Amino acid sequence: MALARPRKINHSSKKKQKVVLMYKSVGAIGGAVFLLASCTEYQEADLRGSGGFIKELPEAVLTIAAPYQDLTAVRIDPEDGCYVYRHAGPVETTFLPLRSVRGRPICTRPANVETESSQAG
Repeated sequence: MALARPRKINHSSKKKQKVVLMYKSVGAIGGAVFLLASCTEYQEADLRGSGGFIKELPEAVLTIAAPYQDLTAVRIDPEDGCYVYRHAGPVETTFLPLRSVRGRPICTRPANVETESSQAG
């Protein structure tokens, strides 16, 4: 009777399984870190609350603002320097210029005026 050869154990397949498991673990941990990082909210200056809204409006703005506007959600438009407020309409929510009682927009800087160089030309 012939003697049976002992079977060789293939250690390389077990190592491959461990490496694949390690990469999956690292990928899962990395993905979890990115998901948690995306949940944090960017904090602006102390004057602004959540969503970039101004926490406390200046007294002068409160005095001249028309009464029908939502003054709890106001921010400054970086393009023109004017105050805008969040208007929640029946279809959509949008930002509208904050207006005075007379209907004029309330801004932090004067309206664009022609510069001296363009007037001289």
